Amino acid sequence: MTAPIRIGNASGFYGDRFSAVHEMLTGGPLDVLTGDYLAELTMLILGRDRLKDPSLGYARTFLKQLETGLGQALDRGVKIVSNAGGLNPSGLAQAIQELADRLGLHPKIAYVEGDDLLPRAAELDLGEPLTANAYLGAWGIAEALQAGADVVVTGRVTDASVIVGPAAAHHGWKRTQYDELAGAVAAGHVIECGCQATGGNFSFFSEIRDLGRPGFPIAEIHTDGSSVITKHDNTGGAVTIDTVKAQLLYEITGARYAGPDVTTRLDTIELDTDGPDRVRISGVCGEPPPPTYKVSLNSVGGFRNEVDFVLTGLQLEEKAELVQRQLEQALPKRPTDLQWTLAWTEKPNAASEEEASVFLRCAVKDPDPKVVGRAFSSAAIELALASYPGFHVTAPPGDGSPYGVFRAGYVGIHEVEHTVVRPDGTRKVVDPAMETQPLSPVDDIELPIPLPQLAFSGRPRTREVPLGRIAGARSGDKGGDANVGVWVRDEKTWRWIAHTLTVELFQELLPETQPLTVTRYVLPNLWAVNFVVEGLLGEGVASQARFDPQAKAVGEWLRSRYIDVPEVLL
Repeated sequence: MTAPIRIGNASGFYGDRFSAVHEMLTGGPLDVLTGDYLAELTMLILGRDRLKDPSLGYARTFLKQLETGLGQALDRGVKIVSNAGGLNPSGLAQAIQELADRLGLHPKIAYVEGDDLLPRAAELDLGEPLTANAYLGAWGIAEALQAGADVVVTGRVTDASVIVGPAAAHHGWKRTQYDELAGAVAAGHVIECGCQATGGNFSFFSEIRDLGRPGFPIAEIHTDGSSVITKHDNTGGAVTIDTVKAQLLYEITGARYAGPDVTTRLDTIELDTDGPDRVRISGVCGEPPPPTYKVSLNSVGGFRNEVDFVLTGLQLEEKAELVQRQLEQALPKRPTDLQWTLAWTEKPNAASEEEASVFLRCAVKDPDPKVVGRAFSSAAIELALASYPGFHVTAPPGDGSPYGVFRAGYVGIHEVEHTVVRPDGTRKVVDPAMETQPLSPVDDIELPIPLPQLAFSGRPRTREVPLGRIAGARSGDKGGDANVGVWVRDEKTWRWIAHTLTVELFQELLPETQPLTVTRYVLPNLWAVNFVVEGLLGEGVASQARFDPQAKAVGEWLRSRYIDVPEVLL
């Protein structure tokens, strides 16, 4: 039995709190400090960086953080593992070495590559993307740490892999210890998004005493794969069963959470309080991974532009119809995609002009930047003295800007050469999984016994209240799809909501989802249901297809909707 490994995460995205690396290294004991920088949108940003300068393509913020963090980590014996290498892990490793030389430091640096499939995109039937990166697993990281690396940087690995790799290296796990690996994946999934595990983006945020500057999360991972999620003492935020549960529901589908090393059974997770700001994750079961790697594919989809017209006072629908007709007639060429959205925010007999106004947005896309650039902008502004009374816009539109398109591809695991370059420069190819299992839904999950009909003429007395009175939610994006995880906090409410919050009711509460395919997954161990809405985000966050392009607030929209709830649950 080895002692648990204490892994802290200091970044949940490219742009997270810059001081977090320093705070985590100096705030208390750690064995490993990790950072996740690679959201789907980030890969597109790094791809455009690489087009301008082939020596770039990595998260430059991370390198800047190491100007002070590297020496602090070496002094404290803390290993650093990050996917900040993005599209150029070897370039980042070289830049770290140059930084260390300037600082008079002597870290052992390793990097992991092989995820970049762009040179073989046509051969692998992946089209002609700007970036094409397979989601690698944890074993290259583990190999680098076992070879003595102080710093390991990677390209596109799964978010949890930067946590699983150090745990596997520390505990000496074998490739087929699926339960242990699955436990580490669960812990990694909780902490990889930073402060979302300590109270950030949390439905019941008003219950957290100090959310001014939440601390970043830590996972103490034991040799059996169980873990305790915590944070440094005397930091803001909180670690509770609910903050952990909320993050477990983030960007998932059903009971099987697939990765390149293990498929984690989310329906086996058990959560228990282990003291103040300490939550234990245990009981996690794992299965062999699927026989394919997921591939992140980003392309430039074309160019976009938009303008927000402000409509004030009376006859708002007539004003909207007028400016819509005028603008479309004035355009020299109609864009391939032209969408109008009217946000009804006004109040009758409003006491301020802002409360008397609504916003009418026109968003356009086209492969030709000229069509959505000056031609569109001029047509919109030329209406200023010739349209509805009170005409004005929130800001004049400018030139069209490029937008991205994300899609997921899949390739066989033997098509990818997962490679680690050790601190001494030697290279090792990491073998793909020897045992695989095709991904399939879990069909045998049983719903709880329904809540009894308790009173009054055989039917419970109900009250119409927002769903958020009894339920929390966490939503997010996966390409063009969105997920909305909904959980409750006691068994009685679970027995009611599991039978009540169906796909049909979900779509009734969120009319925007009615034309789309919605699938519900049940997770009784978390008292939760998860909804996946296909196509809600169009071609992904970079395409800016909707008002909330990453679906971050869809869960809060759902919680604000009114439903009839039995009074016994209130």
